[in-house]
Amino acid sequence: MTGTVSVEQRPAFPVLDSLRAVGALAVLTTHTTFQAGSYVRNGAWGTLLSRLDVGVAIFFVLSGFLLARPYLARAHDRLPRPATGRYYWKRFLRIYPVYLVTAVVALALIPENEGRGVVEWLRTLLLADIYTTERLPQGLTQMWSLAVEISFYVVLPWLMLAALGRRGGLPRRRVTTVLLALVLISVLWHAQLAPALEGRVAGVPMTWLPAYLTWFAVGIALALVHVAYQSSGADSVLRRRCETVGGMPGACWALVAGLLLVAATPLAGPGLFFPATTAEGLFKHLVYAAVGGLIVVTGIFADPAGRYARVLSLPILRHVGLISYSIFCIHLPVLYAVMQIGDFQLFGGHALTIWAITLMITLACSEVLYRLVEKPGMRLKNFGNTLSAGKAPSRKPQASTTRY
Repeated sequence: MTGTVSVEQRPAFPVLDSLRAVGALAVLTTHTTFQAGSYVRNGAWGTLLSRLDVGVAIFFVLSGFLLARPYLARAHDRLPRPATGRYYWKRFLRIYPVYLVTAVVALALIPENEGRGVVEWLRTLLLADIYTTERLPQGLTQMWSLAVEISFYVVLPWLMLAALGRRGGLPRRRVTTVLLALVLISVLWHAQLAPALEGRVAGVPMTWLPAYLTWFAVGIALALVHVAYQSSGADSVLRRRCETVGGMPGACWALVAGLLLVAATPLAGPGLFFPATTAEGLFKHLVYAAVGGLIVVTGIFADPAGRYARVLSLPILRHVGLISYSIFCIHLPVLYAVMQIGDFQLFGGHALTIWAITLMITLACSEVLYRLVEKPGMRLKNFGNTLSAGKAPSRKPQASTTRY
C-alpha cells in the first residue's frame, strides 16, 4: 500500500449521532402534526410539515454510509471483508429486541388491533406486513421503513461483493457503476415496475426496498468519497471539494431548507395520503435523496474544531441520537395513548400540545427501552466470538456512539 494510509480504523462521527436525532424528531413531528390536522389547517406550512417524513431519507442515507464504509475501507487496505455472520448478528441485536417490545405493546394494548390471529401476529413480528397487506397495525404504521431498512441489511454484503469483487483494492469505477445501477433500478421501480405490480401482488410495492435504493446509494457514495478522502493518495480535487463542503455546513442546511420548500409545492405531490402521479413521486424521491445527502455530509466532513461540529457534538444531543431508534419505534404507540387519554380528536387541532406531550413521554420511554432492552441486547454482539475463542471479547474504544 505504498503512498497510502490505512483507512480501515473507523473514525469518529460524533455529529452523525445528533443527525440521527434530527431524523427521529422529524418523523415524530410529522406524525403528531398529521394527527392534529395541521397538514390541512395551515396551507403551505402544513404541507411543509408533511414533508418532515424526509427523516426516513436521513436514516437511509446514514445507513448506507455507516454500513458500507467498513467494506470500502477494508477493500482499500486490502484486508478481508467483514464477517457476514457477525454482521447479521449485530444487525439483529441492533434492531429486533426494541421492535419486538414495541410490536407486542401495540398489538396487545391498542384496541384497534384486537382480534388479530396467530398468523397476523407472526406476520407483524416478522416484519412481513408490507409484503402481505396494504394496512399495517395501529401504532406500527411507521414500521414499513424499518422493513425496508432490514431488507437493505440483508442484501448489503452481497451488494458490496458485486461492487468490490474478490481481488482486493478499491475499484472506484466498479463501485460507481453499481451505485448508478441502484439509482436506475429505483427510478424504474417508481416509473414502471411498482405501478405494474399494484393490484397483482400482495402488499404495497412502493414500500419495498427497490423504491428507496437511491437513498442508500447516496450514503454508499459518501462512504466511497470519505475513504478516498482519507487516503493520502486521494485525488487532490476530491480532497479540496470535501474540505470546501465540510467548511460550509450552513450552506448545506440552506440548500436543505430550499429543497424542502420546493418539496412543499405541488411538484412533489399532495401533502395528505392522496395518490401522487408517477412524476410527482419520483420528483419527491430525488429531492429527498438530495436532502438526506446534504444533511449527512455535514456530519462527515465538517471541521471538527468548527462551531457546527462542536455544538452538534454536545453530549446531550448525541444521547438523543443514541436513543433515536427507540424514539422511532415507540413514538406512535405513545401518540395513540396521548390522543386517547387526552381526549384529543383526530384532526382536531392542538398540534403544539400534542407534540410536546408526545415528545416528553417518548423520550422517557425511549430512555427506558435503551437501558433495559437495547443496551443489554447489544452486549451480546460478541457472544459467538466469545464462545468460539474461549475468552472475553476485546474492548476496543467506540469511535462514535452511532451504533451501526
